[in-house]
Amino acid sequence: MDFYITKEEIVKSLSATLGVVEKRQTLPILSNVLISVDEASVKLKATDLESEIETLSTITNFKSGGQTTAPAKKLSELCRLLPDLSEIHVFLDGENLKIETSSGKYSLATLPSADFPIFDIEEDKNKTSIQAPSLKELINKTSFAMGNQDWRHYLNGLYLVIDDTKITGVATDAHRLAIANQMVNEGSEETISGIIPRKSINEIAKIINDKNENISLEIGSSSISIESGETKFSSKLIEGKFPDYEQVIPSGESSELTINKKNLSESLSRVSVLSSEKYRGVRMRITDNNLNISANNPEKEQAEEQIDCAYEGEIIDIAFNVNYLQEILSSIDSENVIIHFFGSDKSCLITSPDSENYKYVVMPLLI
Repeated sequence: MDFYITKEEIVKSLSATLGVVEKRQTLPILSNVLISVDEASVKLKATDLESEIETLSTITNFKSGGQTTAPAKKLSELCRLLPDLSEIHVFLDGENLKIETSSGKYSLATLPSADFPIFDIEEDKNKTSIQAPSLKELINKTSFAMGNQDWRHYLNGLYLVIDDTKITGVATDAHRLAIANQMVNEGSEETISGIIPRKSINEIAKIINDKNENISLEIGSSSISIESGETKFSSKLIEGKFPDYEQVIPSGESSELTINKKNLSESLSRVSVLSSEKYRGVRMRITDNNLNISANNPEKEQAEEQIDCAYEGEIIDIAFNVNYLQEILSSIDSENVIIHFFGSDKSCLITSPDSENYKYVVMPLLI
């Protein structure tokens, strides 16, 4: 293996692999990146056995091809710190990977490419495509509600459902629920679904963050793959059945509160300073066109504010975890929000007056 590549090309590819590289590896090879070189490009691949990322970079000069693995973090850090616009000479010398530039020479230990794990990707997957901004918005509007190391493993991810031309993302930790809808570019003949792990969702969000192109999306019975430009990411799906989220969405007659999102968020922030650190609870009492927000803590400190709102209906006296409310408010883009109340002891539904594509459900807190 012997080739030349620009600093910018290899740094971009190496940076993409670092999120997948296992930091607390049981196998030393999992902290390495697989480097494969042919006449036109260098392919970098990293895996943690649950997911895999593959990137392709253009080389400037080809001497000979081959494969090896090198420590991903060290290689990335070294290349990042090289002078901008450097041309890097990379070649294999015995069991060492040599890096040479006009500023210096460096040698990294390698492990045999034959030992690099093969990520098993199923062939029979349903394929569609979606605009990168649409997928990004779907993730941003829902992923905050995913479970985090919940014993119910099926909650520790984002549930995706593709039905014809509609894709739905759902996340819940059993205390709140977030649902978002977007359109895909091609209709699916059958309903496709799968639960994508938290770590994989975070990696997908990074990959598509600054993209404005079509993203290829493939979902099978046990894995998902996305392809964006020269980057391909694959992940195993979480086994298990996702809860019937539609049954969790409150329905029937409700009392609607319409309020300025910014005013509500700022009031919640101030009042919650004096809430219990353990429960982070705030109480909301809603009467005709008036919202009273209050909180207290074991030190007998108290806070209370009144906000004007548009509300007609029964008096509601209810409490919520303020963090859940704030995360939902921060994901809504409209100036106002609508909170649908179904009683003082029942979950509420939060929506945007500007879009029917997003729904949020929050369970009340007993304080």
